[in-house]
This record gives sequence, structure tokens and C-alpha cells, in this order.
Amino acid sequence: MKLTTKQLKGNSRFKKIWKYRWFYVMIIPVIILSLMFFYYPMLGIRFAFFEYTPFKGPNFKGFANFEELFSNHQFWIAFKNTIIISTTKLVLTTFVSVVVSLLLNEVANLAAKKFFQTLIYLPHFLSWVVVASIFSIILSPQHGFMNEVLIQIGIIDKPIYFMAESGWWRKVYYVVNIWKETGWGTIIFLATLTGIDPQLYEAAAIDGANRWAKMRFITLPSLSQTIIIVLILNLAKIMNLFESVFVLYSPKVYDVADVLQTYIYRQTLTTPLPNFGYTTAVGLFSSVIGCFMVLLCNHTSKRVRGRGIL
Repeated sequence: MKLTTKQLKGNSRFKKIWKYRWFYVMIIPVIILSLMFFYYPMLGIRFAFFEYTPFKGPNFKGFANFEELFSNHQFWIAFKNTIIISTTKLVLTTFVSVVVSLLLNEVANLAAKKFFQTLIYLPHFLSWVVVASIFSIILSPQHGFMNEVLIQIGIIDKPIYFMAESGWWRKVYYVVNIWKETGWGTIIFLATLTGIDPQLYEAAAIDGANRWAKMRFITLPSLSQTIIIVLILNLAKIMNLFESVFVLYSPKVYDVADVLQTYIYRQTLTTPLPNFGYTTAVGLFSSVIGCFMVLLCNHTSKRVRGRGIL
């Protein structure tokens, strides 16, 4: 009996599956674990539409949690802080990483270059708790190093509580993030700089270009695509801000430091009678915004480099 084209394709697909059957068997545990730990917990999203407290079972409330959410002043402060802090941190960290990468790339001595690279990488491996402790000691109003120096040179006449004053908290936060993450951020940029063809610099030198001209017309254009890609990829994560804020802030700076993730934490774990439905609604809202940002970044990535990130 003569087989049709459709039957031949089906047999071919089955033979291919059978040929790689053990690869499919090996992926089964991964699929099961992904379903258990990534997708099954997502069923909890339904509680965003319920009133659910520790002493009261889930009662369906429809969109009441979202109405409460959108009318809550503290929620909008947290949302605004999330956008401002995440975006500013992303821009500052990327900018400083690029500058440091360019400076490191100009170091001719290989041993010195590796030493400085290692030195700036180290803070990335410290936990946020350790980092917060270090800066709390340095910036302490009670004999902290920074206050002592500023008082000694006459810039201030009384100590500043950097970590507990609204006017200072964000500045301190950005400095701490730059100190901790700049080294790690330079890895991608240094890899790009290493890949630039040396013949371009040699040709520029023959034409009489100095270091600044080489950097302006060769290095920065070669680095521009990487900078855009790093910005796009990190833009998708701006809603995921918790640990770095949580270990550095205090109730005195909630107006400028409280972000959505810390707001959810406080509403869930530090409130005498938490409504889990309400905090789930906040989390769902944050996830929707995050999903929108990912799709926006994917669209921007397609326009900039011709392919998406998804």
C-alpha cells in the first residue's frame, strides 16, 4: 500500500522522536519540577479576587481588592518610588559601568588591569545584608566615618543621619548600588571592547588620531549596541526591586524608599490582620506591569537589533 505525504511526515516525526527518546525522558523531571514550583503556585493568583485573612476563609469579592488598591495613597507612592528608583539605578549603574570599562580598557599593564578588575568585582559577591551593615557603620551619625570627615573639614556642623533622612536616602541608595554592582556590570562591556578589531586602532593611529579620537570614533560606536541591549534587558526587571531596598530603608523614609515589593511585604507580614487577597492583588498588578515591560523590551529589541529577547 502506497503511503500519502502526510503519513510519511508523521512516520518521519515519530522516528525522530524515537531516535532521541532518552533526551525526552531526561527532560521529564525538569518539566515536573517547573510545573510544581513555577506554574502550580500561580494558581494563588485567584486570591486577588477574594477576601482572605488568617481567621477568615476566602470570600469572593470580585474586583473590590483592586478598587481598594487604586484608591490607596500609599500604594501609588510605592509604585512611583519603584519606577523612579529602578530607572535611575539602571541608568546610573550602566553609565558608570561603561565609564569604568573604558578606563580599564586603557590600562596597558595586564597585571594592573586584572588587579583592578578583581578589586571592583568583589563587592558583587557580598550579600545585601553585609553591604547594608558596612554602609550603616560608615554613614552612622554616631562617630560614623563620613560624618566625622565632613565635620572635620567644616562642610557640616552636626552629624547627618544619611539612612533615615528622605533628602539623603535615595542618593545613598544609588551610591551603594554603584559600589556593589558596577564591577559585575563591566564584564559584558569589557568583553565587547576586547572584540574590537585592533586594526581599526592601528589605521586610526596612522591617520593621526589621538586616544580621545579613537575612543570617540571607534570604541563608543562599537560599544553602543551592547549598551542598548543591556539597558533593554534590564528594563524588563525594574519591578523586581526588594532586597536592596529592604535592608537599607526604615519607616522614616517610606515616602521616598518604599517600593511595591516592600509594600507587599509590610502589608502581608507586619500588619496585625493582613488581607492576603489585597496583597495578592498588588502582586498581580506588579506582575502585569512587569509583563508589559518585557513585551515592550521585546518589541524595542526587535526594532534595535532585528530580533527579540523572547
